[in-house]
Amino acid sequence: MPQIPVKIHELTVGQLSARSGAAVSALHFYEAKGLISSRRTSGNQRRYERDALRRVAFVRAAQRVGIPLATIRDALAELPEERTPTREDWARLSENWRAELDARITQLGRLRDHLTDCIGCGCLSLETCVLSNPDDVIGEQLSGSRLMGEKKS
Repeated sequence: MPQIPVKIHELTVGQLSARSGAAVSALHFYEAKGLISSRRTSGNQRRYERDALRRVAFVRAAQRVGIPLATIRDALAELPEERTPTREDWARLSENWRAELDARITQLGRLRDHLTDCIGCGCLSLETCVLSNPDDVIGEQLSGSRLMGEKKS
């Protein structure tokens, strides 16, 4: 992995890509989504502050656990400009995501538990299938088009 001399305060997109492991196209995408920022040189080349390395690492770690980019952007917006996210920042911001992750884990556990039944059944009935129609309360009382408003003559 190429080392960045301490005296260099800005990185080219290629240097940021090499150091972060993110593809250049991903860095452009992150920038378009407001996750990282750059300045343009007189030759219209992107230059990133060194803190972009930590921000990219933060984005990639959050993505790996399934956090949507909009949520990541909102979290990064809480940090002062040109400051890298610290361990304390990560702890504070990720704490807010815990409930969302717990709900996803519960949903995936339910999917896993019912997947074998569904494959064995093969019906994929919208009336009774827990995968196609999870937590259906109204379906226990009525089904299909009866839920649509009845036409009045």
